[in-house]
Amino acid sequence: PPAGAARTVSAAPVAMAVTAGSGYTKPVGDAAIGTGYKVAGAMWSSGYHTGVDFLVDSGTPVHAVAAGTVFSAGADGSYGNDVIIRHADGKYTLYAHLTEPLVSAGQTVTEGQEIGISGATGNVTGPHMHFEVRTTPYYGSDIDPVAYLASHGVVI
Repeated sequence: PPAGAARTVSAAPVAMAVTAGSGYTKPVGDAAIGTGYKVAGAMWSSGYHTGVDFLVDSGTPVHAVAAGTVFSAGADGSYGNDVIIRHADGKYTLYAHLTEPLVSAGQTVTEGQEIGISGATGNVTGPHMHFEVRTTPYYGSDIDPVAYLASHGVVI
């Protein structure tokens, strides 16, 4: 445009995926981690924290980290409302303490799809989103969720 003329600039949409084409993304954007994986404590039945807690306010959208099939969604004891998804690599991701799951068991989801709304249901001291990666859909099969995401190009 000529000197002094007004120019309109549009911001490009922000992609949630950290690595283009990786097929994986963060579950709640750039939220910080409060309690990390394997932190010891008597408040957990296993004696340690089986996932990571993302520090987000109630009402924050929660997204599937990768495509998969919903194994379960709904009330789940100390996890409150949660969603468990089975992915193509055979691993399961769990998203807990949700105010509301937005998906149902058997439903297919895509990477980055909104699957729930964060909250403070279950055994919590305040709002956050607890995230686990498991080798089975059941408690006790946890693996390091930060290392799992990093192995797929997602840095937390």
